Amino acid sequence: MSLLNQLFNRGVFGSKCKTCLNLAISRIKLLQNKRDLQLKHMRKEIAQFLQAGQEAIARIRVEHVIREQNIRAAYEILELFCEFVLVRVPILESQKECPAELREAIASIIFAAPRCSEVPDLLQIKNLFAAKYGKEFNMAASELRPDSGVNRAIIERLSVRAPPAEARLKVLKEIAQEFSLEWDSSNTEAELGKKHEDLLGGSKEIMADAILPQAPTKQNSPLSPPSNGAHSTLNTDNKQGSHRLEAPALVSNMPRVNANEIEPSIRNYMADVQRETTSQSSDVLERARVAIASAERATIAARAAAELVNVQFG
Repeated sequence: MSLLNQLFNRGVFGSKCKTCLNLAISRIKLLQNKRDLQLKHMRKEIAQFLQAGQEAIARIRVEHVIREQNIRAAYEILELFCEFVLVRVPILESQKECPAELREAIASIIFAAPRCSEVPDLLQIKNLFAAKYGKEFNMAASELRPDSGVNRAIIERLSVRAPPAEARLKVLKEIAQEFSLEWDSSNTEAELGKKHEDLLGGSKEIMADAILPQAPTKQNSPLSPPSNGAHSTLNTDNKQGSHRLEAPALVSNMPRVNANEIEPSIRNYMADVQRETTSQSSDVLERARVAIASAERATIAARAAAELVNVQFG
């Protein structure tokens, strides 16, 4: 009974594998023709941008062209692998383990299946191989484990990384030559040659300016306070008390800031505050003096008016 099940399963695997491989090959050929037309149209648009002097747009569009070219090249390799496996399906049926000569083709199909959504037949082929050779074989190819056997060209063509500047410049020159354009590539070469700073971690200049110079600390004993002025006392004019700035013992490993660099700025700040306070006080006193003088003049005028009235009616 088990022998009949093995023969039945073997026949089912072979028929399903052949069907999926034939469908994948046919779909890949249709996609290749469609992608060729799209690439021609995209290259023509980039040539128009170059001719109009809109090089910034052309530099962006060329990345999409390179991406489509890489996918097309990957599909060509996958088509060859599918045809190669299709011819050797009887060998796969007769052997329990994956043959060494078919390992690269099968591993490449498994790796490319989830990355080529336009060819859903590859996912069915991947599931068939997973059922025959186990999940470990499938995971090794999908995760690019050592000795997985995945074709290197497939990995590079299906990569999601941005194309390098040299590749973009090369394609732009090829497009200009294809459409017989007199295009000066010096501006594009200079722009692509710039090294843009990664600002995700913050600007290096800002981070460098934020770091204060460190001063070596001298300690006489583990229990004695540091002698570099880390404990400083700020005396105010009102003599209400002193505020001691103490560094916590738990942050002794953090970089220390030299107190000699902080004290001048504190003195300058306190001097500015005193000058502002003095100027405000002098303004208030001056206004008070003016008010007193005005009141005295008003009093003298009232007395003179009263005396004048007494003289007239006395």
